[in-house]
Parts: sequence; C-alpha cells; structure tokens
Amino acid sequence: MKYVTFLIDGMADISIPELNNRTPLEYAYTPNMDKMAANAVYGTFLTLPKGYSTSSDVANMSILGWDLAECLTGRGAIESYGAGIELDDRTVAFRMNLITVKDDVLIDYSAGHISEDEAGELIDFLKQEMDNDQICIRKGVSYRNLLYLQGEEFTEDVDYEKPDSSHGQYWEDLLPCANDPKGVKTAELLVELIYKSMELLEKHPVNLKRIAEGKNPANLIWPWSGGSRPKMPSFNDLYGKKGAVVSAVEVILGLGRLGKMTVIKPEGATGWIDTNYENKAHAGIELLKDHDFVYIHIEAVDECGHLGDLKLKIQAIEDIDRRLIGPFIREYAEKFSDDLRMMILPDHPVPVSIRAHTRDKVPFIISGSNLDPDPNLKAYNEKTALQGKYADLKGRELMDLFFSEKTI
Repeated sequence: MKYVTFLIDGMADISIPELNNRTPLEYAYTPNMDKMAANAVYGTFLTLPKGYSTSSDVANMSILGWDLAECLTGRGAIESYGAGIELDDRTVAFRMNLITVKDDVLIDYSAGHISEDEAGELIDFLKQEMDNDQICIRKGVSYRNLLYLQGEEFTEDVDYEKPDSSHGQYWEDLLPCANDPKGVKTAELLVELIYKSMELLEKHPVNLKRIAEGKNPANLIWPWSGGSRPKMPSFNDLYGKKGAVVSAVEVILGLGRLGKMTVIKPEGATGWIDTNYENKAHAGIELLKDHDFVYIHIEAVDECGHLGDLKLKIQAIEDIDRRLIGPFIREYAEKFSDDLRMMILPDHPVPVSIRAHTRDKVPFIISGSNLDPDPNLKAYNEKTALQGKYADLKGRELMDLFFSEKTI
C-alpha cells in the first residue's frame, strides 16, 4: 500500500450568501475530488486545540500526529530547519514578515505578496544595517523571512500577534511584550528592531517603486513565534513508514526535516497561486517509488483566504483539482501497481469573510484501497464531512486511521 495526503492549506470556509450559502469548496468545480469522494470515508479532525496558537505549524503537527505538548516550539525554529539551518542552544529564531502599515494600521501581512527579488533586495539591505554579533536576518520566500537572536539572554517566551490575524488594527498596539521577566530583554530588542526597520525601509527604492506602481510597500518587519531547538521523534518512529514532504514553504519543509522525512521543494513552487502544481504532483509520484507516504502541501488557497479574495480562492481550489490531484492520480495509475490510499484535508479554515485562521474542525476524506465507503456521501465539503463516520478525531487518531491495515 502507498499513501498520499493532499494538504490544501486554509481551504475550509463557511457558507457564503453570494454562493447561495455554499462554501468555496462546495461551489468550486472539482471533478477529481468528486471522483475520490464517491469512494471515500468522511470525517472531521481538530487541528488547532485550545491553548495553542492558530498557526500552521500547530495545525500540521496535529495532522501528522506529533504530541504538541512534547514537541511544539516556535514557528521560527521550524522554518529555520526548513531552510536547512539548525539551531544551537544559544539561538532563538523568529519568523519575520515584511508587512505594510498605513495611517498606523496594519493593512497587509505580506506587503502585497512582494516578489522574491524585491524582498531579497530589502532583506539584504536590512542585514547590512542591522546584523551584528547578536542579530542575524535571513531571507526566505517573498514576505516570509527569519530573524535570529543569538545569546543566552534571549528567549522565545514573549507574547506576540500573528500579522495575518491582525488586519485593520493599530500596529503599535500589537508590539511584542513580555509577561515573564526573563522575556523583557527579548521583547524590548524586537520592538527596537521593528521601529528601526520602519526608518530604514520608508524611502528604500524598492518601496518607492512599489508605491509608484500602486502596490503595497514593505515598510515594516514583524517578528513573531520565536522558537528554540526542537526535539521531535521521527515520522518513521511514530508510524513505521518512510515518509516524504513536498512543499514550497519552510514551515512544512522544516517539519519534514525535523521528522527525518525526505523534503522536496519542486522547481516553480512559490507558495502562491502561480506555483507549479504539475511539478508538485510529479515530485510526489517520484518520491513514492521508494517511500511509503508523501505529504503534498499546497499553500495558495490559504493566501487567498487571508486576502479575503473569494474569486481567487475558488480559482485556487479548482487549479489544485485540475493541475495537481488529477495529474497525480493519472500518473500513479500509469507507473504503479501498488494499492493507493489518498487523503484530502485542509490544516485549518481561513474564511474569506474573516481573513484569519479559525479553530473549527477541518473536513477530510480518505479514498482508495481497503475501505468501507460512507454510503450516502458523494461530495467532499465541510457539510458532508460532518455526517461521516469518523467525526471529531484528534491527536494521532487521524494518521492511525489513515495507516490502518484493517478495512476502515
């Protein structure tokens, strides 16, 4: 048996009046998902338990079955490993967005999905002006970057706000702070760097050009979700399966590396709607030649939800169905004789009306070999999943079900 999970980041939503009270997943034309749904078991899964951040690192760790209480560290640390940079015991890594503020309000968590070339130029400039023995800035993908604080006096124990959950708020009300005395120095330095970045970025030629073109400038850095060196068991130790990850974004690649999985970022994978879906499908097929399980992560739908762009979210769902899931299924049939079990789910909802992650349980289907399908359910969406026989799963229950050798 081979196994593949299509993780469609942020796909779940709520009923939308202009879609006749359907969700984007219900409304979208998805013939390949429909074919899977006709022979599937359905259910819901809690990815964001109370007491934890609503961040994607938490959600994907939940899906893959790692114990959050034992294994979770900040997102910055996970993304550092995704970039291939390990941490020592004296370093704290923070995720660092390039964001847009206007009239003292945070209006864009991604600076208009700034291009990689433009972001790279800004990050190089900030490194030149801000790096020292204690501070190191590293470029990532587009608006997603990293900030390292090096020294035993620094800690991840600071309170922060996620920029993609803070649209429309006064940015100075969101600044990092510390409720614990040991975090005061870290929080104060983060605040200092945020203000310094505003001075440095305001008149940078990249931003002046973006403003002239009617685009949002990247006029502030936003460090959040700091973490120290993680400690996680391997995926093989958890399930006895040789696993692999396909993704464009470092948080998912980082989880794969920390879980001793093979990680692939295919050519043309961008984490946006212009990503190369076909290359992701083909990468998954190639990995299954010598792996048991592949986790194919697609970021685009999540970004559309955060933008509040309904039309774009529907387009992204349809592109994934047509350009990734369809080609994967066809190529697998051509190249493999092994039985195949497939799962589709999002890691969390991002309703376009809210533009932020919510803690609602996510819908999933498992399709393929050795299962007893839910007899009256033929379409995969948030509403049918509630009627499935595997509702309200949590913790390791989802992956244990997926890998069960019994008929499910």
